[in-house]
Amino acid sequence: MKIKTTLMGAVAATAMLAGAQAATAAGHGEITVAYFLEWPMPFQYGKVTGAYEEAMGVDINWVSFDTGTAMSAAMASGDVQLAVSQGVPPFVVATSAGQDLQTLDVAVSYADNDNCVVQAALEIDASNASELAGVKAAVPLGTAAHYGFLKQMDHFGVDVSSIEIVDMAPPDGAAAFAQGSVDMFCGWGGSLRRALEHGNVLLTGAEKEELGILVFDVTSGPAGWVAENPDLVASFLAVTAEMNEGWNSGAMADEMLPVIAQDAGMSEEATAETMATFVFPGVEAQLSGKWLGGAAQEFMKGVAGVFVEAGSIPSAKDSYESNVNVGPLMAASEM
Repeated sequence: MKIKTTLMGAVAATAMLAGAQAATAAGHGEITVAYFLEWPMPFQYGKVTGAYEEAMGVDINWVSFDTGTAMSAAMASGDVQLAVSQGVPPFVVATSAGQDLQTLDVAVSYADNDNCVVQAALEIDASNASELAGVKAAVPLGTAAHYGFLKQMDHFGVDVSSIEIVDMAPPDGAAAFAQGSVDMFCGWGGSLRRALEHGNVLLTGAEKEELGILVFDVTSGPAGWVAENPDLVASFLAVTAEMNEGWNSGAMADEMLPVIAQDAGMSEEATAETMATFVFPGVEAQLSGKWLGGAAQEFMKGVAGVFVEAGSIPSAKDSYESNVNVGPLMAASEM
């Protein structure tokens, strides 16, 4: 299984690198921050305008990555001090393998960009979800989409053993769904948008969040480096919060959009469409029980459990409480 192979490789890599974190980078007046291209977020306005350097008093080397797993490896080797918008699944893989990473804030929530879709012809929705028994579902095992599928079926009281589950990556699952080869699709991004042309979701993103089915990325960093540079981290998070507020309030959105689009390597239209499905929680919300006050840690444990059951990682931690550090974010809220 491709997913299993990838995750097992990531576990091995992070385990070997876990002890190699650099003690500090701020002492040299420069830190390296990881981020993703084509993943537009408000922080990029601060990235381009130099707001982070001004607030932190250090030079920042911004490096783009293709995967959250690569971010973990770079933080383990000491090459990267902070990672913006690292997905929870690769974060869980790394920490389950023993890498001492910490979640520092909720970078973005995108519950509407990861979901399950049922064929329109079946006429099944939340009101009659029990009729899903016996359907054939394309689900990418060992992923957050798999976790969300299991949680939704549990919510609706559907016995998962009554569903024929086919392990398919989202692009393949969406193609099979379009052809009518499967009755249900679970996945994200462009594949999800293609699947929605042929069916409907059972729960909206907001409804899933209320059930604790979260789909979000975090800002993360090596625990040792964060402990040695708490003020630096707090300043970074404060600028991020300021950028999010400027976008969320609409006060700076028109000014920010073209800057973010250019930095993300996207058109303004595509950037606006993508960001319209993103949620950037404010600091108060992030510190609440819905996020870093408890639900995020529970979600990490749930994701790890799915990975263990799928054979994608050998074991999960008893708790992921130590992998969430709200201290810097609380300090940022007072800046």
